[in-house]
Amino acid sequence: MSTASVPQPTTRAERKERTRQALLDAALELSADRGLGGVSLREVARSAGIVPTAFYRHFSSMDELGVTLAADTMRVLRRLLRDARRTPGPAGARQSLDVLVQQVRAHKAAFRFLARERHGGVPEVAAAISVELRLLTSELAADLGRSPGLEDWDFDDLEMAADLLVTAMLDFVLDLLAVERPGSAQEAEVVTRAEKQMRLILLGAAAWRPRRTSGDR
Repeated sequence: MSTASVPQPTTRAERKERTRQALLDAALELSADRGLGGVSLREVARSAGIVPTAFYRHFSSMDELGVTLAADTMRVLRRLLRDARRTPGPAGARQSLDVLVQQVRAHKAAFRFLARERHGGVPEVAAAISVELRLLTSELAADLGRSPGLEDWDFDDLEMAADLLVTAMLDFVLDLLAVERPGSAQEAEVVTRAEKQMRLILLGAAAWRPRRTSGDR
């Protein structure tokens, strides 16, 4: 019985992208138990099937590779929050959580990397994650300011609400990563708790009355 062959990249750009992704995947796998700081460039190159000098055709350093991994994972969270804003309110929150469960299951190693490197490991990667989170919060705050009933909020108040939502999302990811069996009662409990948290934040935002200074009256 013949076996179907795996399509090979046909262009130089496709081959380069395939090697680049192999390096990212190798770094994720090798750093799972010891953190990115404990992984050498040579190990990553060898695992990806290239010589160490070829690594520099794709990344200038292991730090840059780590920053790329963080940015790719943060991009998933940004897209999820952007999609949730298209369905405002509790329904959008639940939809985002369900999608995030699927994403964490499919890319568990990447989300573990983000959680692990956020508060330790390589300083450049931790700093990049912090920047991405601030951008994510600011983007969400700007969108919240265009929501009905929030148009007159100060940006500081909008950022406070956005920060609560982003923090709840990150805590949810951490709790999901601790779940041993997908689809278990433990996972359902984690999802239910996160949904309640996000509902509480959204309901609280709807009832919040921004403080006014004497000059605003």
